[in-house]
Amino acid sequence: MAKLGLKENWQQFTLLVIVNGFVGGMVGLERSVLPQIAEQEFLIAAKTAILSFIVVFGIVKAITNYYTGVLANRFGRKKLLIAGWVFGIPIPFILMFAPSWNWIIAANILLGINQGLAWSSTVVMKIDLVGDKQRGFAMGLNEFAGYLSVAIVAFITGWVASEYGIRPYPFYLGIVLVVMGLLSSVFLVKDTVHHVMQESVSSTVSKLNNVFWETTWKNHNLGAVSQAGLINNLNDGMVWGVFPILLASKSFNLEQVGIVTAVYPAVWGIGQLFTGKMADNYRKKHLLFIGMFLQAIALVGMVWSQTMMDFILLSVVLGWGTAMVYPTFLATVAENTHPQDRAKSIGIFRLWRDLGYAVGAIMTGVIADFISIEASIFLIGLLTLISSLIILIRMK
Repeated sequence: MAKLGLKENWQQFTLLVIVNGFVGGMVGLERSVLPQIAEQEFLIAAKTAILSFIVVFGIVKAITNYYTGVLANRFGRKKLLIAGWVFGIPIPFILMFAPSWNWIIAANILLGINQGLAWSSTVVMKIDLVGDKQRGFAMGLNEFAGYLSVAIVAFITGWVASEYGIRPYPFYLGIVLVVMGLLSSVFLVKDTVHHVMQESVSSTVSKLNNVFWETTWKNHNLGAVSQAGLINNLNDGMVWGVFPILLASKSFNLEQVGIVTAVYPAVWGIGQLFTGKMADNYRKKHLLFIGMFLQAIALVGMVWSQTMMDFILLSVVLGWGTAMVYPTFLATVAENTHPQDRAKSIGIFRLWRDLGYAVGAIMTGVIADFISIEASIFLIGLLTLISSLIILIRMK
């Protein structure tokens, strides 16, 4: 009989944390280098065109998240995790040798599928393993591993690009990530279907009448989380795409851009070691409100920032605000759903959350082209503030 709990499943849990570190590293490959490739190698000047890779990534990942949730109970989590890594195999090679920007877009279609399948699978498997007492801490560890890896790889690729050129050297690390992720998923990870069956017996949470619509908006707690997830990734998509361009316009070199762009996901990643545990002990509504509010303050502050220290300090605030909400989002969804509904509900939440990447990239690209980068950042900050108020009013 399967046992629930972090202590009882620490070996598989630790393995899944490591695997999710490999998953996060795949995103980090692009974090500080791709906008420079667009401008320097393919001579793309329009911000909307440069951000097209994030639009494609966000839409594909969002749709893949949804179907990962729908198919998780039917095929099992492990098979979907392995499929995610198979889709990831060509990515570093395309980034190294792409002859045109369309090839970069194709790589981001594959990256969206890779992230949707692999990250969603590790999230659901960890929640399956720990039961209902330590979900926040479990999600904190999961997101810590993923986003710390994003930060480390973003810094490494930025440094390698400044020392040895934008291509192909920064992307060699991607080959290592894919090989390690695929092999560990095939030979070491075990499925968690028995843990779900065990928890279903004792769960006191009612099943949802319509998982899609209740997760999207009708359920007060789930709906508040879904809209905040979309806005959170909307501002993350803006930071991913516009931030390096903004810093370059202020005469920051590639190494400095790499440092600043790494601070935000590093604080976000490390912070979740603490905020995940906080989500188990404090009111989730308060953590979500404060986290979104801090993000709004940091983004608006960036509009008037000039020095590297300004951007580093505001990146710390932005990272901590994101750290407060990310594991709390997932713990809240898990807490408000029956074990049989959980994978699908998490997939729907992650559908809306990752559509934020696409919405944010399009919105900020258009505004940056027609008005200014600073105007796009200010608007995203204002939307983040409104999202925090929806949490305050709507969540129980």
